[in-house]
Amino acid sequence: MEMKLPGQEEFEASSAPRNIPSGELDSNPGPGTGPSPDGPSDTESKELGVCKDPLLFIQLNELLGWPQALEWRETGRWVLFEEKLEVAAGRWSAPHVPTLALPSLQKLRSLLAEGLVLLDCPAQSLLELVEQVTRVESLSPELRGQLQALLLQRPQHYNQTTGTRPCWGSTHPRKASDNEEAPLREQYQNPLRQKLPPGAEAGTVLAGELGFLAQPLGAFVRLRDPVVLGSLTEVSLPSRFFCLLLGPPMLGKGYHEMGRAAAVLLSDPQFQWSVRRASNLHDLLAALDAFLEEVTVLPPGRWDPTARIPPPKCLPSQHKRLPSQQREIRGPSGPRLTSAEDRHRYGLHAPSQELQRTGRLFGGLIQDVRRKAPWYPSDFLDALHLQCFSAVLYIYLATVTNAITFGGLLGDATDGAQGVLESFLGTAVAGAAFCLMAGQPLTILSSTGPVLVFERLLFSFSRDYSLDYLPFRLWVGIWVATFCLVLVATEASVLVRYFTRFTEEGFCALISLIFIYDAVGKMLNLTHTYPIQKPGSSTYGCLCQYPGPGGNDSQWIRTRPKDRDDIVSMVRKGLSDFSSVLAILLGCGLDAFLGLATPKLMVPREFKPTLPGRGWLVSPFGTNPWWWSVAAALPALLLSILIFMDQQITAVILNRMEYRLQKGAGFHLDLFCVAVLMLLTSVLGLPWYVSATVISLAHMDSLRRESRACAPGELPNFLGIREQRLTGLVVFILTGASIFLAPVLKFIPMPVLYGIFLYMGVAALSSIQFTKRVKLLLMPAKHQPDLLLLRHVPLTRVHLFTAIQLVCLGLLWIIKSTPAAIIFPLMLLGLVGVRKALERVFSPQELLWLDELMPEEERSIPEKGLEPEHSFSGSDSEDSELMYQPKAPEINISVN
Repeated sequence: MEMKLPGQEEFEASSAPRNIPSGELDSNPGPGTGPSPDGPSDTESKELGVCKDPLLFIQLNELLGWPQALEWRETGRWVLFEEKLEVAAGRWSAPHVPTLALPSLQKLRSLLAEGLVLLDCPAQSLLELVEQVTRVESLSPELRGQLQALLLQRPQHYNQTTGTRPCWGSTHPRKASDNEEAPLREQYQNPLRQKLPPGAEAGTVLAGELGFLAQPLGAFVRLRDPVVLGSLTEVSLPSRFFCLLLGPPMLGKGYHEMGRAAAVLLSDPQFQWSVRRASNLHDLLAALDAFLEEVTVLPPGRWDPTARIPPPKCLPSQHKRLPSQQREIRGPSGPRLTSAEDRHRYGLHAPSQELQRTGRLFGGLIQDVRRKAPWYPSDFLDALHLQCFSAVLYIYLATVTNAITFGGLLGDATDGAQGVLESFLGTAVAGAAFCLMAGQPLTILSSTGPVLVFERLLFSFSRDYSLDYLPFRLWVGIWVATFCLVLVATEASVLVRYFTRFTEEGFCALISLIFIYDAVGKMLNLTHTYPIQKPGSSTYGCLCQYPGPGGNDSQWIRTRPKDRDDIVSMVRKGLSDFSSVLAILLGCGLDAFLGLATPKLMVPREFKPTLPGRGWLVSPFGTNPWWWSVAAALPALLLSILIFMDQQITAVILNRMEYRLQKGAGFHLDLFCVAVLMLLTSVLGLPWYVSATVISLAHMDSLRRESRACAPGELPNFLGIREQRLTGLVVFILTGASIFLAPVLKFIPMPVLYGIFLYMGVAALSSIQFTKRVKLLLMPAKHQPDLLLLRHVPLTRVHLFTAIQLVCLGLLWIIKSTPAAIIFPLMLLGLVGVRKALERVFSPQELLWLDELMPEEERSIPEKGLEPEHSFSGSDSEDSELMYQPKAPEINISVN
């Protein structure tokens, strides 16, 4: 029987869902107000026609001490996951996934079905709320007074304030006449408050055994307006929900488990979504039944009930649970997402606006300029952040390393026609100009391995045919600039839609291997000039001794647990941002302290070309016949293909939607800038520059924005990239100024810079899916990770796909290293053709999981009847849930 108080019918009659808009709760939302990883996204909320709900903090207060001294004590709390109070240890437990017993949920349902349910209760204080809850027919006036005094008693909270010892709140009873509704000082000093985003609300569950009650008493209240209920919760938050579960003593932990069940229900985003919009008891029970239908049962005897399940790294999307709620709001005749719309929304990406043909000459370039022009002022204002300073230092050192390394390699390849000085000057001029004009200023222009290979081939060709290298190179650059302008005019950049993961991973793996090969080769070459000291030789005075049987003095220092203190967290974050800079400074200090004979950074001291006798402007013909200016078009055509592939593949990787860039890409504008800079560098006799994949990815990763207000157990949310132009511009200005900083930079050991070079290549190579699939070739099936693609594609097919990629990568490396390297650009373009040919070997479903679908193949999926296999329509398959998990960037270089 449902216990009702007088006037409850009025509440139920006027209990249409009323929710405070997020703008009223939080007029200045911060990053923390974003959607929870496990809740409906902004897009989903808009499609449902409802506002985004604020985050809910749930606290469980238990009634303890019967029959001697009754008191309320906080024993658990929930934000996204459960935290239990470990009284003996004097701390909160680590956040974990809560587990419940089915009987507790069933008892809770029965208690709510027979209890009191108040929706949109107008109470404005705890006293009014208690009076409403206790005004039931089954309670005598005497019991009602005792129960009110008990509910108004101040609960004990476990407070851990900064700089103080753990303490419990006051145990003095609070009477109804005390009028102590003001929050306590401990509530404002609670560190948990800083973990909750602005606009968060609270829900409180009170549970326990009460001897003077003859029958269970259950009440569920949803306040019409969120109200701060004094010290009821450990954090001063406006309360939205109040649940009371009391009754006579029973065996076991009946009320404790029912209280946990109620708290877990409120922490579930879909139950919370439903209960915020419930209009009567039937809606509340329907939401509970929907929760029970999706509960996963762990069989007894197959797991340890005391074990705590750690939070997952990535919470699954709630898309499967949304359609039923859509039908409740929109009705059976409401619009439904089609399978194609659903696929593009959750799975495959739709073609971006930047890759749509306009049908006009230079139409794409004009659109890019119009699209990027409004963002130009913010491209400088958004750089006013300390993180950008650390990114400048890191990328500057990487750029200098790249300029020195490739400058030295270029000098060897051209017999001194170009060198380190040209590398520094060209990097500074081309890079700074690109950052000022480009559509994607996060891109870092630099010398790349494929272009260096072509430079070596071009010099060898000039030497074999007795040509003047720099004039011939000038005409090659002029033709390349012309061909690239033609590609811009014809909007050829839209072809990057055919650069799938197969092409990107092959190209990125090749560049990473070049980085690793050059770094290891340089370090091995140092062993000839600076040989490793062998035992017994007296050449050096370094002596290592063991102190005795106790072992070496060096020992591992056990890292301390993470401090939750804000100051320590800021210091730790600062150290992580400058980790690479600190590593270089530590290497320099160690080198100077030990006096090691290591090669140092060589920076030119005179500002003049490396090749004696030439000026800064290259002669158009030199000693070459005039017709070589026309013949240069043939190698220029091959170089144009290489430049287009190198530039656009890097652009595609950087502009992937996983990085959540807000200011758009500029494929046509970027290629136009590269073409102009090709002409400029050719005239000045400087190296050719194009987007550097590894350094550009490192630049983006050093500018990652993550949420600061994270609930317990929640990993920081990736918010996007700090998009601006200033970091790249400053990096290249410093690179140019490095020519005059020789007295300072000469102390940097070259092995330290080679280490950064090696790290960048290894980090890029180890983070692509191709590397993971290569590991599967050498791994027994029982030790293989539970990759999602292995659930849908047979292992033999996965190995076949990986083997084809390995063969392509091997061919690229072989051709790059042989005299036939002149066709190297065509081989890169051939990766797209190989990927197209794979459609005859693999089915579209297999390619969907192993790679990405070509645009034409993607459009043909519905006609091929593959929709049920992909579960795009939101079936109950577990894999359809994993299909829509938030994607992390495919190529992620961790520099923090």
